[in-house]
Amino acid sequence: MHLRMTGNLVLVEGEGEMIDPSEGRRLYEGERSTSRRHLRARFALGDGRELWFTDPRRFGEAFLVDDAGLGERFSKLGVEPLSEDFTPEALGRMATGRTAPLKSFLLDQAHIAGVGNIYADEALFRARLHPLSPAGSMRPEHREALHEGIVAALEAGIDGGGASIDDYRDGRGERGTMQDEFLVHTRAGEPCPRCDGTVARIVVSGRSTYYCPGCQQRLRRRPRRRSK
Repeated sequence: MHLRMTGNLVLVEGEGEMIDPSEGRRLYEGERSTSRRHLRARFALGDGRELWFTDPRRFGEAFLVDDAGLGERFSKLGVEPLSEDFTPEALGRMATGRTAPLKSFLLDQAHIAGVGNIYADEALFRARLHPLSPAGSMRPEHREALHEGIVAALEAGIDGGGASIDDYRDGRGERGTMQDEFLVHTRAGEPCPRCDGTVARIVVSGRSTYYCPGCQQRLRRRPRRRSK
């Protein structure tokens, strides 16, 4: 399943009450993103409970595949960023020769799987890299910084249970808290948490992008080497 922008998987019991799987506590009745009105699929579980897929904007997708089809289904996805395969060197190989802005590069799931709009902004801020820098312009020190920034941003999101800016809820119907920890995302006009600058908003590849013009370095496109 792919939740896309507003999809949720919520564990419920008989009358549509959201529960905590570990304690059986009733939680957050009436949340708009987990209500029957946005129910798109219902999975009956062996213990009498149900798993609901809710999606207000209907962007989410589900696929039924057997073991043989898993490889094909995921063949177009890039490296898992929290795996040992994701290294600064691997990041450099992906970015070599790419003229697309770093923000667009990070959103392309064919390179690195699982970095969305929020975490791309947060990772680039941590790495001190401007979102419009050409991906292929990174030097080894920039690749190292971006690698660390991506991992740190994703781990912060996991620790916070995701970001519930609008619709997102976890499997128990609870809101995440990552939105309270954003360094730049959605903070246009606010002081930069690192320098004397002010967080700005631009649009990159159709997506709202937040960064600090004061401390995020805009790299120049590196000239191609002439063949001898």
